[in-house]
Amino acid sequence: MTRSLATLPETPDLYGAYPRLDERRIADLSRCGERRSVSPGEVLYREGEPAGEFIVILRGKVATVEGYGSAEERTMAVHGPGRFLGELGLLTHQVGFLTAVVREAGEILAVRADQVRTLVAGDPEFGDLVLRAYLTRRTLLIGMDAGFRIIGSRYSPDARRLREFAARNRLPHRWIDLEEDEEAEALLRQLSISPQETPVVIWRGDQVLRNPTVATLAKTIGLPVPRPGDGVCDLIVVGAGPAGLAASVYAASEGLTTVVLDAVATGGQASTSSRIENYLGFPSGISGAELAERAVVQAAKFGARLTIPAEASGLESDNGHYSVLVEGGPAVQGHAVLIATGARYRKLHVPDLEKYEGCGVYYAATPFELRMCRQAPVVIVGGGNSAGQAALYLARNASSVRMLVRGGDLSESMSRYLIDAISRTPGIEIMFHTEVRELLGDGSLRAVRAQNNQTGHAIEIETNAMFVFIGADPYTGWLAGAVALDDRGFVITGNGSSHREALPLETGRPGVFAVGDVRSGSVKRVASAVGEGAMAVRLLHERFSMTGHRQQGR
Repeated sequence: MTRSLATLPETPDLYGAYPRLDERRIADLSRCGERRSVSPGEVLYREGEPAGEFIVILRGKVATVEGYGSAEERTMAVHGPGRFLGELGLLTHQVGFLTAVVREAGEILAVRADQVRTLVAGDPEFGDLVLRAYLTRRTLLIGMDAGFRIIGSRYSPDARRLREFAARNRLPHRWIDLEEDEEAEALLRQLSISPQETPVVIWRGDQVLRNPTVATLAKTIGLPVPRPGDGVCDLIVVGAGPAGLAASVYAASEGLTTVVLDAVATGGQASTSSRIENYLGFPSGISGAELAERAVVQAAKFGARLTIPAEASGLESDNGHYSVLVEGGPAVQGHAVLIATGARYRKLHVPDLEKYEGCGVYYAATPFELRMCRQAPVVIVGGGNSAGQAALYLARNASSVRMLVRGGDLSESMSRYLIDAISRTPGIEIMFHTEVRELLGDGSLRAVRAQNNQTGHAIEIETNAMFVFIGADPYTGWLAGAVALDDRGFVITGNGSSHREALPLETGRPGVFAVGDVRSGSVKRVASAVGEGAMAVRLLHERFSMTGHRQQGR
């Protein structure tokens, strides 16, 4: 159990996660908040519940705790006067992952969450302070293995599915591997769970989900789900990558009722980039995950409703508007649709690839994968920007990084700044004209057999982590027969569509637009995707003026 706070020092703010508010800011917040006296043991908010208040400590001390009241209770941080509590969920309408408990009597200032969201939106200085702190706290929680627990075998496709969902959505969680953790089987016996029922998810210490779908997991931990009977919105955005998020921000900010759907996570492929260094306005770079989280907060600020996971399975016309069919859920109806489903990772054509996916073969380089590569050799397949970013990122932890490039020159597919950075980074070796022929291992990856495509020379490279970045294919299977596609499966827009009066970015169906990587002829870059998303909203207003549709407003 946690010791009395009187014996515990305040957690130092080493990363900017726990800043103090000055007297002027506290005075400003006091005008819309309520001051309350608090006593030791008082719970200010609980793990697993939506945050109703933004709390500033005026006197006394408060601890944020995981597993409050259980045998596994763990104090995550201790806060004193001037600090504010809360997590990212306060801004994104999600539940929290910690409980706040008063440990030393004092006084707090409580401001309603909706009022704080308004302040964050209207005051750039305050908004940036809070958002930066909450983003950093989320990163710290993930690194401390806080949140729900996933218990299963590393060889299980279902376990891999749950782990990927949690990692891509940056949900704090702890992975317990049945193959390595000696206490895992004892825990399962204690919960009367057989190995055949795994993977299991344990939430809040007592809720046990046996091999749940990602939709069930999302609902349990409080992520928004599609709701029937919401009426017809102005715009349905399908896909929450950079293009879809940009469209959501601009549409919602201009008063359009906007619903955003994504099958996996916000950010699309960009969210798997460890650092984007050529995006305007971020000279020191920004991770794809942080860019996505900032955009989500922005979209929610203007009233866009994000729903994840919600996999689109079809597009139909319905009484003068459109219906997007959702796998396993109610259809969503809208006067216009923006297709921003992007692309899905292209896979290597080697035997038994699926056998090693998630237990040796990966398609993203995030903090989740970085931890698995500590002081171990890594292989990266590909020679584009994603491969270069992954090489630089993984080189921090890996003992060595080998890049296998099919061609003989990086400059054809990689930005110069990445090429220069790779050349300056020790431990990264580039093997040109090299392709993977075989994966070796017993359950998990042990080595990669590669071959020089010019000399025929074969080499066996020991590694338990191979990252594949060889491009992507458009995610348009759900659109079969609904809109025109080119010979590679990308959505045709503008003059190339079958509709003579189609606007730029508009498909052959009036009011149905396509933007970003999924669009035929698009530039596959984050900045251009964001630009297309914003441009599509302007064109949507033009389409609405032609049809006489008036936005619903909120």
